[in-house]
Amino acid sequence: MPGVMMNKERGQWGSRIGFILAAAGSAIGLGAIWKFPYMAGSNGGGAFLLLYLLAVLGIGLTMMLAELAIGRATHTDPVGAFRTLGGRTWSFFGYSSLMTAFIILSFYCVVGGWTVGYLIKAVTGSLLVLSPGDTFKCQFEAFVADPAGSLALFASFMAMTLSILLGGVKKGIERLSKVLMPLLFILMLVMIARSVTLPGAVEGVRFFLIPDLAKITPATLIDALGFACFSLSLGFGGMLTYGSYMNKTEHMAQSALWVVLLQTLATLLAGFMILPAVFATGLPPGEGAGLTYITLPAVFKAMPGGHFFAAVFFALLLIAALTSSVSILEPLAAYLIDQFRIGRAWACCIMAGGSCIAGIPASWSFGGAEVGRWLDKTPFQLMDYVTSNVMLPINVLAACLLMGWGVKAAFRCELLGHLCDRAGDRTHIPRWVFWIEIICRVIAPVAIVAILAASVFPLSM
Repeated sequence: MPGVMMNKERGQWGSRIGFILAAAGSAIGLGAIWKFPYMAGSNGGGAFLLLYLLAVLGIGLTMMLAELAIGRATHTDPVGAFRTLGGRTWSFFGYSSLMTAFIILSFYCVVGGWTVGYLIKAVTGSLLVLSPGDTFKCQFEAFVADPAGSLALFASFMAMTLSILLGGVKKGIERLSKVLMPLLFILMLVMIARSVTLPGAVEGVRFFLIPDLAKITPATLIDALGFACFSLSLGFGGMLTYGSYMNKTEHMAQSALWVVLLQTLATLLAGFMILPAVFATGLPPGEGAGLTYITLPAVFKAMPGGHFFAAVFFALLLIAALTSSVSILEPLAAYLIDQFRIGRAWACCIMAGGSCIAGIPASWSFGGAEVGRWLDKTPFQLMDYVTSNVMLPINVLAACLLMGWGVKAAFRCELLGHLCDRAGDRTHIPRWVFWIEIICRVIAPVAIVAILAASVFPLSM
């Protein structure tokens, strides 16, 4: 593409399967295993699943293609990509994407630290041991309220993420993904085999698979659409940066479809892994965010071999958290590498260190230290709300509008060509590419604005 210079120091994917597994790992993350089951449980089970599948294939795939195409066409970080394709004004949204990634990393690694701690407790056998009169809710509240312990676990998870990125694209991210992603799916299948064979689990399977259309409300539709759009690691520069490491010989559209299918499969497996077990033990499926750290330990305690399956579950949760956290830190490091020609090691350490400092208030948001409240929210809640409900929708909307309306005329045909692996070929762009353009121009922006409006002004229906 004219005016785009490839930084030879930034690296490329070594293989197509490496990219697919790395991008799928980014998309799966804690969202698929931690968030999807409780959102499905709170929104009617099968009804939510049906809406989610329609949204992820109808809109989510298109938005992923847009970010990957922008990244591959420019071979640079989010700021450079938006500036190259749209001009200096559009670079604001590149900075917004990086700021979103920085804030997300600062509180995401807090939850990653909880996972490290719960895995240690599960392996040592202390997770399912309660004192007389104690509950798993009290156990979790005491666990996250320990300032020193929370900060140590937060830092340990950040160190794990940093150690992976220091290996680079091929030897770090790609090599990790080739090992951890197959392991993740194997462990999920082990958990499903135990979950669906519990007495009473069939009710959970029915709840998850059979949609009750009467439970579909405008709020359910918005929740499903929002989760579908933002469970694919869009809006913070992760997919855009991963796309920038692709070469022109890779089949981007096919690879993106594989990523979406693997991510969707992971969410389905997470539902089969958790909801039947919750029904089998008579616990409420709509527990909310506490489902993973409060309800599931009670499930493991009630099932034969609970200590073993608790260890397996938190091991796979840690794998998912790591494959996602590296994709959050990577665009931040890529910005320093591309724009300031800083070496990878220094770039990763600077951004990881800054995120650690910014994450201290989030780590201490649970009663163990006085960190204050803003807008009646703790620092952790505020970071989560602002990024998930405001910044991510705006950034995804910007990528869609750039793809549909903002690209400079000199780059337009070539960018569309990247969608179908025909970069530079202005005469053989298939018609389906123009349908993608229509979705980016009209359909996706309308859906994202609806999500943004519902997030800022929550639906009460």
